[in-house]
Amino acid sequence: MADDFDLIVIGAGIAGSTCALLGARAGLSVLLIERGEQPGSKNLSGGRLYGYALADILPDFQKTAPLERLINREHFSLLTADGGTTLCAQHPASDSWSVLRARFDPWLAAQAEAEGAQLLCNVTVETLLREHGRIAGINCEGETLRAKVVVLAEGANSLLAEQANLAPRPSPETMALGIKETLALDDTRIQERFHIENNEGAAWLFSGQICGSKPAGAFLYTNQQSLSLGIVAPLASLRCAPGSASSLLAKLKHHPTLRPLIRDAETLEYGAHLVPEGGMNSVPLQRAGEGWLLVGDTLRTCINTGVTVRGMDTAILSAQAAARTLAAHFQQPDKPLQTLYDSELQRSALWQQLQRYRDVPDLLQSESWYRHWPEFSQAVMRDLTRVDASANPPLWQILFRHARRFGFTRLSRDLLRSLRCL
Repeated sequence: MADDFDLIVIGAGIAGSTCALLGARAGLSVLLIERGEQPGSKNLSGGRLYGYALADILPDFQKTAPLERLINREHFSLLTADGGTTLCAQHPASDSWSVLRARFDPWLAAQAEAEGAQLLCNVTVETLLREHGRIAGINCEGETLRAKVVVLAEGANSLLAEQANLAPRPSPETMALGIKETLALDDTRIQERFHIENNEGAAWLFSGQICGSKPAGAFLYTNQQSLSLGIVAPLASLRCAPGSASSLLAKLKHHPTLRPLIRDAETLEYGAHLVPEGGMNSVPLQRAGEGWLLVGDTLRTCINTGVTVRGMDTAILSAQAAARTLAAHFQQPDKPLQTLYDSELQRSALWQQLQRYRDVPDLLQSESWYRHWPEFSQAVMRDLTRVDASANPPLWQILFRHARRFGFTRLSRDLLRSLRCL
């Protein structure tokens, strides 16, 4: 039977829309399917876009994309139960923006449509069509649509890929849960509280005692008229958490470091999302096959750098590699798709990033990062800034005294591993 399309892309998130855009640009007939009422209606992420990857595809995206704020102020806080130590930096030449997926994803899908892709929303793919040992299309709502290649960009919940035995179920040890609230706050208060002007924005990242002494992190991004606040915690941490996942976020909102920043802010939205943050060690060994290919979170390319979790830029990079693979495949259909895709991935900037941070997930399992280091930092800063009738000791004595208290061996081991991994 004749194929209806060259490509069917399942999922109009960042990876799916990018792959559809590049596929259509290469002259392929592309159908982009989204189960939500519109792209972005079922997508969730922290909300920080690093511009380098998208600029390679749409060089002038800043002129039309619905971006929120240019992030040029960075804050990083190590939290104890009742305090914190914060490092701040300003970057005038920043290349990252805060975004809201409900606004950004429809825009990106529209760019794919402008290149010639067809977008079909509010449609759920029930199963993949398999014929003669290959994926030949999809079955959705009583109809069958055929394609030469089906691209699975269905996100971290890769139900279709697992159902068709194209990808193994991810290990709980490599998955995290992201919980996010969007909080309404007027522009004037945002600028005053975060010391920003005009369209400037701030990113505030948190580590430490967010989930007791278990691994977890948090983020706060400024939008035009709102804040994006969330927690990302490995599933293994949540199993041992002192409370439910939602209670961790509620507790964080009352922390003295965070409470003044979100005072009087009203909750607009609340959501949760699985995050495949295992990095290189969780990427499936088989990433493509006869008539199918994985991209984005379905490929599990999300990266935890130890400071932040990156997903949108890596999704774009995976979609670029996939589009180049598909273009080559249609020109040389005798070459296995898996071989072409592996070659493209290993030449890509994505593979370099995955290799660079492949050891970070193991490093972050050390509970001392979330209990001892925040307490050590706070103790050092307290002594360093203390003013009374006696003279403060030199900095090296302060560091030595507290390092002895927290354990030279433990702190040295953590520091050496960090210098290697981060």
